[in-house]
Parts: sequence; structure tokens; C-alpha cells
Amino acid sequence: MIIVSDTSPITNLAAIGQLDLLRQLYSRLIIPQAVYNEMVGVDKVVPGAVEVQQLSWIQTITVVNSQQVTEIQENQNNIDLGEAEAIILSLELKADLLLMDERRGRGVATSYGLNVTGLLGVLLQAKKQGLIPAIKPLIDQLITTADFRVSQKLYAIVLQSADEG
Repeated sequence: MIIVSDTSPITNLAAIGQLDLLRQLYSRLIIPQAVYNEMVGVDKVVPGAVEVQQLSWIQTITVVNSQQVTEIQENQNNIDLGEAEAIILSLELKADLLLMDERRGRGVATSYGLNVTGLLGVLLQAKKQGLIPAIKPLIDQLITTADFRVSQKLYAIVLQSADEG
């Protein structure tokens, strides 16, 4: 399986010490160069920055069609470079799944026919496979520790999906 990730699923899971769930679920994770740069090439400490440099199961690949990345950014409001590259890299690699949380980016990815899930979907999958006993404590930790934003409605839907509601 080919799994491409944007920045937020990695940084948020790393912030709560659960990054290894991605390895357990998918074996290998691919990130575009812009996502790597967003995490490593900044002046502040970003959760997961050390891991994307050191863990062998996280691979950084450069997008081939940079023109298409530019076009997405020009045609879509508020799509950052990492999101645009993650979308194009997913298309180039014919990825099975794109991990992305931002609503606008997900909308663009879906319009290209990509299969997209976010951090909450990852947690649901991890619970379904028995990798975690419950998702509520992790979502609560994401909200308090990583400043993860989730609407009350979505929070309730996800807990209900996990039989925790």
C-alpha cells in the first residue's frame, strides 16, 4: 500500500506520542519534500521533526510535476505548499490513501479522485485493528496538547463510530 501524508497527521500524533500508530497501520509512510521542509526547516521545534529525519519507514519523495503544484496553489484559496505537494505526489504515486486534515485540501484531493482520511479516521482504524483500546482519551489529548481543532458535532460522530459515544 502507498500512503502519502500531509504535515498535520504526523505532527499531531508525534505531539501525543502516538506516531508509531502510522507505522503499525501502514508499514510505510511517504511525505513530499514540502512537508519535510515544513517540519524540519523551521526555527521552532515541531513534533515529529526528528522522526521524519530518522525513521526508516517515513520516506521523503520530491514531486515530479511542480507546475501542477503551482497550479493547485494558484487555483485554490488557502492550499499551502505541503498540501498541494501531498495531493500531486498522491496522484503521481497512485497512492492508496492520502492522510490530510485540512478541509480545503481534502476537498481538492477528493476532486482529483483521491482516497483521503484524516487523523480521526486514522484513530478509528487503529481502534478497529485493536492497536488502541479507546480513541476518546487520544482525541482529548490532541485537543489539549496539540491544539487540534475538532467541532463538537464531529467529536460526537467519531466517538459514536468508535462505540464510545
